[in-house]
Amino acid sequence: MSNIVVDIADYAVSADPNATIITYSLGSCIGLAIWDPVAHVGGMLHYMLPDSQLSPEKARSSPAMFCDTGVPRLFRAAYELGAVKSRLVVKVAGGSQLLDDNGTFNIGKRNYLALRKIFWKNGVMINAEDVGGNLSRTLKLQLATGVLTLKSRNQEVPL
Repeated sequence: MSNIVVDIADYAVSADPNATIITYSLGSCIGLAIWDPVAHVGGMLHYMLPDSQLSPEKARSSPAMFCDTGVPRLFRAAYELGAVKSRLVVKVAGGSQLLDDNGTFNIGKRNYLALRKIFWKNGVMINAEDVGGNLSRTLKLQLATGVLTLKSRNQEVPL
């Protein structure tokens, strides 16, 4: 078993059935996990902000930082390993409102809405999600089975 850790503003894909892809500390960020049950290809993205127009320079150097540049890269990387869009199981977590009790910036909500907009334009359906609130989350995707677990507040449950 090998663990592939996806840092903040990062993504990873793999076709190794022994691998588990993990991302930690999802606050207002969004964790997006995709898995093809036939090709056993999976991937995960941990993006911070909704729109690369906020900083085109950072988008060029770190495209996974933004929803609009990170999501296409994640899907393309999975397709290169044999994943097929129509078979993908898509799950989403994060988008919390941490350190913003008054909702001044609403980064978590804006991150989630940006994702929904991209998926709507591209005909991608979300199979499961756990978004919003004011908690931090960890996601783990087991590539052999496609089981995605969500850990928050000392509880780990399937998503």
